[in-house]
Amino acid sequence: MRILLVEDDQRIASDVSRALESSGYIVETVSDGKAAWFQGDTEDYGAVILDLGLPQMDGLAVLKRWRANKRTMPVLVLTARGSWAERVDGIDTGADDYLPKPFRMEELIARLRSIIRRSSGQASPVITAGEITFDERQMRVTLRGAPVMLSPLEYRLVAHLLRNLGRIVPQHELEENIYGHDEMHDSNALEVLIARVRKKLGAQVIETRRGFGYTISEASP
Repeated sequence: MRILLVEDDQRIASDVSRALESSGYIVETVSDGKAAWFQGDTEDYGAVILDLGLPQMDGLAVLKRWRANKRTMPVLVLTARGSWAERVDGIDTGADDYLPKPFRMEELIARLRSIIRRSSGQASPVITAGEITFDERQMRVTLRGAPVMLSPLEYRLVAHLLRNLGRIVPQHELEENIYGHDEMHDSNALEVLIARVRKKLGAQVIETRRGFGYTISEASP
């Protein structure tokens, strides 16, 4: 899943980016409000982590523009300002959650997972499709109760399809959420990756809909 991180403090941005990547996310980072507004308005992200104290455009102004333009991705606001009035203003503007600085990385990741689940209508961090279970807290996939060893790319593939359970996910969307924009890959890399996952989870688990995309159904075999 692609996450947009908007943070002008390079040390914080680097620390958060590493933690998110270790949790299986693809992270794209910008450091000023105007760049954040453009990125969030023209690209599709699973969620945004948005600092309020930004150069060129304040984080709340960025969020207001996104929501005015019907951009509905979940947004977790970070800020060193801790007044209750600002928290209310942020939530009224369209923030999905609010985390004051300084923060623990574990709490940031937990809150991020929570707003992503809420945005997709999922109440639990555990997703089950037939004999497959995905626990995003532990980054673990099991088949009939036995853990399945997945590479980082395989994990991103399975996680994105299971987070979109029952929906046909277009190829370009899968590639963006597996490789991101910066990682080079061959034109047939996705098919090769899907073939590897099918060997581990079952040949019928990932269904190909020619011309449309790929899906895992709720009753996946």
